[in-house]
Amino acid sequence: MTIRPYREADRESLQRITIICFEGVSIDRNIDQKFPAREGRDWRWRKARDIDADIAVNPGGVLVAEAEDGAVAGFVTVRLDREARLGRIANLAVDPARQRQGLGRRLIEAALDYMKREGMTLAKIETLAQNAVGTKFYPKLGFGEVARQVHYVMAL
Repeated sequence: MTIRPYREADRESLQRITIICFEGVSIDRNIDQKFPAREGRDWRWRKARDIDADIAVNPGGVLVAEAEDGAVAGFVTVRLDREARLGRIANLAVDPARQRQGLGRRLIEAALDYMKREGMTLAKIETLAQNAVGTKFYPKLGFGEVARQVHYVMAL
């Protein structure tokens, strides 16, 4: 498994893996459960746009895990606040067929190395309380909880 920079040909694979992995742990999915999709666009469409935004904002911070067969096995996206010297892992996803092999850890380590090279002094990642994997995994990697947030939505 190789971790390499993003290529435009990866975009659809990143979006596909994202939709699979965020099925039960997406704010947008939670919204759709209470307020069904509007205009024929559901949480999957919105989450795929998040990946597009990550690529647009910082394509150099999108790191891809490529399997020996050339398939995209997972990825991580990083956004940088250069003034605050704060790096944020915006999205992390590993193809379910390749999970439990240490790939998520390798992707986060690659993201942290990238942040250090870019001069960041802090790294941030967020997860939902309902994400049992993230709430256990991130502290094991050294991340410490600093706050909890509640999201509210209402129909207009």
